[in-house]
Amino acid sequence: MTRYVERLIKEMEKELVGQQQNIRLLVAALLAGGHVLLEGVPGIGKTKMVRTLSGLIGGESRRVQFTPDMMPSDIIGHVVFNMQQNQFETVRGPVFSNLLLADEINRTPPKTQAALLEAMEEKQVTIHGVTYPLPDPFFVVATQNPIEYEGTYVLPEAQLDRFLFKLHVKYPSHEEEKQILAQHVPYGGESAPKTEQLVGLNEILAARQKLGEVVVEESILDYITTLIRKTRETKRLLLGASSRAGIAILMASKAWALLDDRMYVTPDDVKIVARPALRHRLILSPQVELEGGTSDHIIDETLAAIPVPR
Repeated sequence: MTRYVERLIKEMEKELVGQQQNIRLLVAALLAGGHVLLEGVPGIGKTKMVRTLSGLIGGESRRVQFTPDMMPSDIIGHVVFNMQQNQFETVRGPVFSNLLLADEINRTPPKTQAALLEAMEEKQVTIHGVTYPLPDPFFVVATQNPIEYEGTYVLPEAQLDRFLFKLHVKYPSHEEEKQILAQHVPYGGESAPKTEQLVGLNEILAARQKLGEVVVEESILDYITTLIRKTRETKRLLLGASSRAGIAILMASKAWALLDDRMYVTPDDVKIVARPALRHRLILSPQVELEGGTSDHIIDETLAAIPVPR
């Protein structure tokens, strides 16, 4: 792993106690060119995680608080008439940024959620019939609350499939929470830590170029393909993984190998990224839901049933 990425991860771990795995997966998604959905109860650092990352990588970052009355034009932009110049002008929305934090994305209606589909997949938006490219890199991190469903709109499968990872942000342990309290500094305090940029956008793009050099043997490709196809064959799922899910696992495995300073993918890389890459793409059968099963359980069972390549 290059020095600047290693420093980036270590600095984030200082600010975010007990989130080592999620931090590495978040950085891996950034290197792989994907997007991330963070799910967790309020007050455990989801927004702070993204804001810390944005401060460390530089570039232009925007935060949008999604609400039920938000319109698609509030995200992508709109066209207004300039009376002084007697012509129409395009006002660009917050989507024109390097890192977009979509806070509580499930609180906005499907019409507004769909405004991000073109941006996340094609790295462009269309305003009043004109297509505009988005900055490079373009990274969306969305958050949602898993326990409060009043006034929310469940993300459709097409929207969920645009996310490379879905990460579960859980409560810290006793010692980790004690450390969080010890590090707390009131807002406005003189000793409040200031996040300084450690990595430039050019370095992020250079790291992405290295993904093409990471070697993936045919046995690993067969391993990923078998995993994807097994999810379609089980009767415990109404919807298995798509081909895009297989590509997501492949790219995420390459990024994880790069974080470990390796130029080749191992079966362990695939196992690590399989959960966050697949959990939001699988739809459980009603029977499994009644039994309290989860997509993570099915992913683990499927991986256990597949011979590991050597």
